[in-house]
Formats: sequence, structure tokens, C-alpha cells
Amino acid sequence: MTTTTFVLPGEDIPSSLLPTPSTGSSAAPLKLGPGLAHIPPDTITPVVAGNLCTDARKNAIWVENPGGRYIPAASDLVIATVHHSSMDFYHCTLSPFSSLAQLPQLSFEGATKKTRPILAPGAVVYARVSLANKHMDPEIECVHPSTGKSEGLGELKGGMVFDISLSMARRLMMPRPREQGRVVVLEELAERIPFEIAVGRNGKVWVDSESVRGTLAVGRAIQETDRRGLGVDEQVKLVKNLVKGL
Repeated sequence: MTTTTFVLPGEDIPSSLLPTPSTGSSAAPLKLGPGLAHIPPDTITPVVAGNLCTDARKNAIWVENPGGRYIPAASDLVIATVHHSSMDFYHCTLSPFSSLAQLPQLSFEGATKKTRPILAPGAVVYARVSLANKHMDPEIECVHPSTGKSEGLGELKGGMVFDISLSMARRLMMPRPREQGRVVVLEELAERIPFEIAVGRNGKVWVDSESVRGTLAVGRAIQETDRRGLGVDEQVKLVKNLVKGL
């Protein structure tokens, strides 16, 4: 179960707000996510204002800042747009006014110097953050590091990209969006419109449907749910209204 508390930069986070994992030798160590800094020996403080989120099951804690820019974190799934290329890398945009992420041109399933994908500026890729360090530009990859397989990562052809808040992206990416994030919009849409979707932790959603109208309906439903903070029943009603006439 994920809980949230609003915090400000520089505040000390008391131990009472930290997640309480299951006891025993197998308990996972505390994981600090985006928006937090560790000051030795045992002080944890926010570096941005937002909701302090904790997940006891994963023993994780992070700050969700809906109005802020995305801060890359290792293992995040992101939707990136190719800005330009160099000899060995594609340089990609993850969010406005932030450093470009480096995507090695051989970081695709089965890629060699002869078979590597040719991505033009503006191409969209679904990738995983492989390196996130405040002193270096982030790096992303389109293969799983241990298997070398794409596992759904790679170029996203066709479709459209829609902007959403970071908190909405997190809710959509939860294992059980209905129970954990109170989000049913995708479930309701899937019963009425065939579509493909990829959600990026950087506040991007890629949608592709059989028609432009269908793609727009899906994207608009997600954005309206996010912008208006709709509850479960309101999301159901919104979807019904948007898909009329499709």
C-alpha cells in the first residue's frame, strides 16, 4: 500500500514517516527514490517540494512533484524523443529544459554496426534508464542488460505522444492501477477501443489505435483523468462519453 505526505525541501523526515518493511533477515534495505537526499549518517531530506510517497512492500520512499520536471532514476521506463545523433549515440530528450540522455546506437536487440536502427530526429523510443547521476548526462538503453532482449523496448512507430503529470504516470505504471492508484481509465478504454500504449515515468504516454480518432480519444481520456483528478466512477463516465460515435 502506498501512502503520501506533503513535504518541503530541507525538512528532516522523521522515522515515523519511513516505510515499515516486513521483519526478518530477508527484509529489503530502504530504497531512496527521486526527490530525496541522504545526509550521513541517518538523515533523509527532500530536495524538492511534493508528496512524500512510501511503499512498505518494496521498502521504498520518494517525493512525487507533479509540477516539477522529471529527474532520471536508474531502471525507470521512459519515453524519449531523438534530438540528434553522433557517431556512437542518439541524444534524446526526456523532458523539457533538461540534459539530453545518451542512447548507444548498439543498445538495441541484435544491433551491430551494420544492423543498428537508423533513427531520425523526432523518432520516439521506449527505453530504460541505465545510468542516472547528477554529475553526468543520463544514459538509456533499449535492451534488458542481462538478456540482451528488447522485452518491449525500442522504437515506437506511429501513434501519438501525450503529456501527463509525473504522479499520473506513476499511477498508470502500478502493478494494480485500480486498487493502488484508483485508475480505471485504461481498463474501461480497453473494453471499447483496440489500442497499444506505453507509459513513461517521465510523464509521457504513447498511444496507437486503429484510427486517429481512436488514438486521440485514448490520449484525451488519460489527460482529462489526470487534469481533473477524476475518481473511478467519473472515469467510467468520461470514457463512455468520449467513445460515442467512434
